[in-house]
Amino acid sequence: MPYFWRMKVSGFTFVRNALKYDYPIVESIQSLLPIVDEYIVCAGNSEDATLQLIENIHSPKIKIIHSVWDDNLREGGRVLAVETDKAKAAVSKDSDWLFYLQGDECIHEKDHQLITNTMKQYKNNANVEGLLFNYHHFYGAYQYVGDSRRWYNKEIRIIRNNPEIKSWKDAQGFRKNEEKLYVKTINAFIYHYGWVKNPFLQKQKQEDFGKLWTNDDLEIEKYKAYLNSLKNGFAYGDEVDSLKLFNGTHPSSMKQRINNADWQFEFDINKKHFRDFKSRLLYAIEKTTGKRLFDYKNYKII
Repeated sequence: MPYFWRMKVSGFTFVRNALKYDYPIVESIQSLLPIVDEYIVCAGNSEDATLQLIENIHSPKIKIIHSVWDDNLREGGRVLAVETDKAKAAVSKDSDWLFYLQGDECIHEKDHQLITNTMKQYKNNANVEGLLFNYHHFYGAYQYVGDSRRWYNKEIRIIRNNPEIKSWKDAQGFRKNEEKLYVKTINAFIYHYGWVKNPFLQKQKQEDFGKLWTNDDLEIEKYKAYLNSLKNGFAYGDEVDSLKLFNGTHPSSMKQRINNADWQFEFDINKKHFRDFKSRLLYAIEKTTGKRLFDYKNYKII
């Protein structure tokens, strides 16, 4: 087959302590495996059986590399970007596109063909450096998604296989030589499950992960004291400003996890808890017009 028509796609991710923090890493990998030629998993120095969890997927597409996290990188979640770049560096040199999923993100099988077709469409257009996805951010329970401006509504998850492209800040997106990437939008969603799990596991995760975003030990201790005061686990209802009901379907890889949910969370979607008038106003404008004004964008849409 001529090179013009061939396309190779690599998936990549990083993971550490997936069992301890109840990450749906297996479901995440399984959701992407059908449309990639290889899947690089950068396995960190876990305190649990995360490595065995990944090995037990038993896919010839999966390539595991090993890593030790630098726990001194505590400012702004920088260690997450470092681990992302380690995984990216291990992809095959002849891959055209790289598909990045974090350990709490999935894609839906209904979008597989669209994603593949879009990668093919722009494969030979060097001006397109990445593809921009929409987001569903699930919160508290699998039937709710965050719909306020505190949640980013789009982010880059497919990038060209270019060594100059690096993970940006806390691994939310990517840049090339610290410049924003030129991207095309794709009408597909990333399903983000980082904020939906048993409240006691979420509490533990928040206590440990809070250390990755600041060097201020006093701030860390204050947040830890707050979390320790919560007798029923993480207080989902106290931490969110606005939710809406999710009326779609979840990726099939998540079916068993959703059926096994062992906690309850109820939220009155008619009640909003915005911190100030500006937040309430911008929310109202977005819901009325569909436009998200003054939003930070870590990309350039072409």
